[in-house]
Amino acid sequence: MAKDSEFGPTACRNQEARLEDYVSGELSGAEERSMIEHWQSCSACRARLEDAALSMRLLRAAESSPDPGPGFARTVMSRIGAAESEMLAMRANFWQPLVSFGWRFAATAALALVALVSYNAGWGHRTQPNVVAARPTEGMDIFAPEPARVPRNGDEVLIMEAESGHEKH
Repeated sequence: MAKDSEFGPTACRNQEARLEDYVSGELSGAEERSMIEHWQSCSACRARLEDAALSMRLLRAAESSPDPGPGFARTVMSRIGAAESEMLAMRANFWQPLVSFGWRFAATAALALVALVSYNAGWGHRTQPNVVAARPTEGMDIFAPEPARVPRNGDEVLIMEAESGHEKH
């Protein structure tokens, strides 16, 4: 069955394969008759036949080009290889500064890691004699000279207030 594509209707798959053979006259009588019958009923295959016939007429009308010679393939392949080498060199030149920066960063990070590990292994466990150890104070206000106490009645509140006002003067 023919389908539509962006270039127009496509020929049926089994007929399209034999289309070039028909145009060039290479089909036997039975195959040729079956294709002619199919083209009478299928407009997509008929359109492809007309395109193929036109292409064959254009190819016959064009002059044949001279033989490029025995070294043509070698010349073309060497030019392709040179162009690929140039493209690889351009890519390498683009990334080279980033690769260099990456290696420098990795080396610096490794040196910093070695320095930290050696400090921890050698000097980090030594005790320092002049360091004062802090002791936890439970229930004490560290900013008050004596432990804070909760007043039991109103008279104690007044006395505490008078003492705190007296210390300011």
